[in-house]
Amino acid sequence: MTSPLHARLARDLIDGIGAGRFPVGSHLPTELELSAQYGASRNTVRAALQELQDLGMISRKRRAGTRVEAAAPAVGFRHAIVSVENLIAFGAEHSRTVIGADTIVAGRALAREIGCSAGSRWLRITSLRHAPDRDAPIGLTQSYLDPRHAELEDEIASSPSALISTLVETRHGRRIAEIRQEIDASIVPAEIATSLHCDAGAPALRILRRYLDPAGVAFLITTTLHPAGQFTLFMRLLRETDPERR
Repeated sequence: MTSPLHARLARDLIDGIGAGRFPVGSHLPTELELSAQYGASRNTVRAALQELQDLGMISRKRRAGTRVEAAAPAVGFRHAIVSVENLIAFGAEHSRTVIGADTIVAGRALAREIGCSAGSRWLRITSLRHAPDRDAPIGLTQSYLDPRHAELEDEIASSPSALISTLVETRHGRRIAEIRQEIDASIVPAEIATSLHCDAGAPALRILRRYLDPAGVAFLITTTLHPAGQFTLFMRLLRETDPERR
């Protein structure tokens, strides 16, 4: 799966800064120069530069250009996910390693946790997510898949860059109409601390996503635990209308 051009451009600039091609204190090429160099539109270049600015690696001022402020991101990992397409790109860039799979019946506690019916059956797939050039996983995900799609289990394990939801769409035609996301603070349980290369009880970010088909039925539910310092979810909120025009 090919990453969006702005993400590839951002990665190339990050690598260039890290390698010393653009030292701290120097200036990056202008938007026009980057557009010509990469064959990209100025909007694509701006999106890539915004990612670097969000990471704290550059600063931008009118008439002063784009200055390199740091040789590496200020956080363990930071990613902007504002659409289904962004989420698919995230999967393409950060590989999945399946470490377990089993069929379960949701008890009351799990049903409350993931928002499903008690007694419902799921194929549970446990996996680790890895960011490029990082030794420690950025998170551990438990995916609860409608057992009608259980035949995808082997392909899920052998396709580390494909989202499970994408495989369901492409192989079985069950389209994602909506993804509902919940984020809360948590801690790393003792039983998975070793897998995440951190201490038991360490603070963590927990993200629950429910993938709904056009009928509003959840065919996939995922819970991911990200240890503190390994992942930051970045969101940009825009006004739908200009308040001065009301």
